[in-house]
Amino acid sequence: MGTVPIIFPPGGRELYTPSMEHPGAIVVLDFGGQYAHLIARRVRQCGVYSQILPAETPAESLTGTAGIILSGGPQSVYEEGSPQGVPEILDLGIPILGICYGMQWMVRALGGEVSQGTTKEYGRTEISHSGSLLSPCPEKFTVWMSHGDEVADAPGFDVIATSDACDHAAIACESKKIYGLQFHPEVTHTEHGQDILKSFVEMCGAQPWSVGSYKDNVAEEIRSEVSDRNVFMLVSGGVDSTVAFTLLNSVLGPDRVQGLLVDTGMMRKGEVEEIRSAFDELSISNLKIEDASEEFFANLEGVTEPEEKRKIIGNTFLDVQRRVSEEMGLQSQGEAGWMLGQGTIYPDTIETGRTAHADQIKTHHNRVDAVEKMIEQGLVIEPLKDLYKDEVRELGEELGLPHDLVWRQPFPGPGLGVRILCEAVSGQRSAVSDGISTNGVLYSVLPIRSVGVQGDGRTYRQAVALYSDSPCVVLDAAWDLATAIPNSNPEINRVLQCTSHIEPVSLTSHPVTITRARADLLREVDAIVTEEMRRAGYYEQLWQFPVVLIPVSENETDESIVLRPVESQEAMTANAAHLSEDCLQKMTSRITALDGISHVFLDLTHKPPGTIEWE
Repeated sequence: MGTVPIIFPPGGRELYTPSMEHPGAIVVLDFGGQYAHLIARRVRQCGVYSQILPAETPAESLTGTAGIILSGGPQSVYEEGSPQGVPEILDLGIPILGICYGMQWMVRALGGEVSQGTTKEYGRTEISHSGSLLSPCPEKFTVWMSHGDEVADAPGFDVIATSDACDHAAIACESKKIYGLQFHPEVTHTEHGQDILKSFVEMCGAQPWSVGSYKDNVAEEIRSEVSDRNVFMLVSGGVDSTVAFTLLNSVLGPDRVQGLLVDTGMMRKGEVEEIRSAFDELSISNLKIEDASEEFFANLEGVTEPEEKRKIIGNTFLDVQRRVSEEMGLQSQGEAGWMLGQGTIYPDTIETGRTAHADQIKTHHNRVDAVEKMIEQGLVIEPLKDLYKDEVRELGEELGLPHDLVWRQPFPGPGLGVRILCEAVSGQRSAVSDGISTNGVLYSVLPIRSVGVQGDGRTYRQAVALYSDSPCVVLDAAWDLATAIPNSNPEINRVLQCTSHIEPVSLTSHPVTITRARADLLREVDAIVTEEMRRAGYYEQLWQFPVVLIPVSENETDESIVLRPVESQEAMTANAAHLSEDCLQKMTSRITALDGISHVFLDLTHKPPGTIEWE
């Protein structure tokens, strides 16, 4: 098998080599934070070039840098083996901004003290400030916190912002042009966050830069990477793979691209025909549809562990791709043959732990071991791997794709497979319940776990369900508890409200596997939710509305549903969305009327601490 080394475009993996290719740029040193790439993107939105380099990049490699931003990270800075920068960078005489972990490392490197905080902060927090870097902001404003440690002593720094739980929310050493923020200015949930980053960028005097046309920039990279080969593209029907497939068709021509849509049996109701019709309207005829549902269900039989499920789904995709390519008589992969095309975008890679120190939140189906080996061999092309969802949509519109297709809500590559939970928890409810304070609100701890992200690290925790006399009305107190409970109880990463019952009953869980019957049940519920969402005018307002099937009920046969509507711009952070009482009542009524559904819950958890998907 021939191999060709991958040529990574600007913003891609070459950013993780210690070289400074753009003098006058702002460098983001990556300590493993989930938002490192988002920081770089926000800087680019300020009109200057940004580049991501490893935390360990030596000071001499940063000659000519206009400024440095130290990212957050998932570990404690005082732990053995935690990411460490090079202290000499603090003597370069250029503006430096430390964010969360980056601030804590910077303080320790300068002789200060970092300790475990008395209160972990995940979510919105109000701070008060006294100017300096934060001068564009009101005296008090809301920021997004995600940390368990905090600065205890910062010699040589002035405190320029505080919160109720954090004495060093922001610090400054004006003489050295060094600043630190305990919160994340790069996320959309921090008010005036972009103003803060712009304030820092202006201090740096960086060279102006603009990205220009996505299509023109990416086209040259695609031609260089593919060379004389062709591309076999896996198409899920979601926005990412659709845009990637269309882009490859546009750049290489349909004769050099073959699309494959695999029906896994875990797609949305009527989705295969909808995708077929959409591509027919685009006059795209190089797409083959393969029903492999029996193969997927057979491979998933008896499997309950979430990571194992994702890997099986990813590997089965590859098995089907190989089989179909052989049946179609396509050439072997290699230098003169075919590459595998995927619609992977940046949040998929960062949450799989693909940057230098990033904690693994989940394994994306495009990042199973077999795909990683193909990437190392230069056999995979991912033209969207450096883009966020909103940038992908912008590119899709530039390519002439229909509005309804481009603005379709995101849907995971593994489909309903990651929304059909299988792994149960037993014997832990009483221990987890200790220390939970709801100020008199009735609650229960559900015997099921889901994935989350807290302090830049992965968590796998249980959820608390709240109950109310008006179950489809979410009061301010419930929203407050959705932030307070995960902050104060390390065994909880989600807070829900039950919309089908007014008080707790004894709920049990039962370990099950993915079956066609369970997929059909969730497919019907998902269709109900989509229909009611469109009727209420929420479809384009919401970023995404996952519907999750959990094996939790009052007996060992029925199951429950979790509604997870979220608002976001790039999926790195998200707000749990507010739905009207009328909409929730209609959804709940129709869902509970289905055979096999016991309870309906609404997920009130922001990201962080809860990820958008439950697995």
